[in-house]
Amino acid sequence: MAKKVVATLKTSTGKSFAKVIRMVRSEKTGAYMFKEEVVPSDNVQEYLKKK
Repeated sequence: MAKKVVATLKTSTGKSFAKVIRMVRSEKTGAYMFKEEVVPSDNVQEYLKKK
């Protein structure tokens, strides 16, 4: 199930942010985990491309 972000991630300086949730595989167990980070809206695509 997807989570819905209720709070706005916008600051008063005009720069907007986005909450990115990525699924990563654990090195130890091999199970999938969810990693959440708040990144600037400009860098979302770059963040998702890197491993």
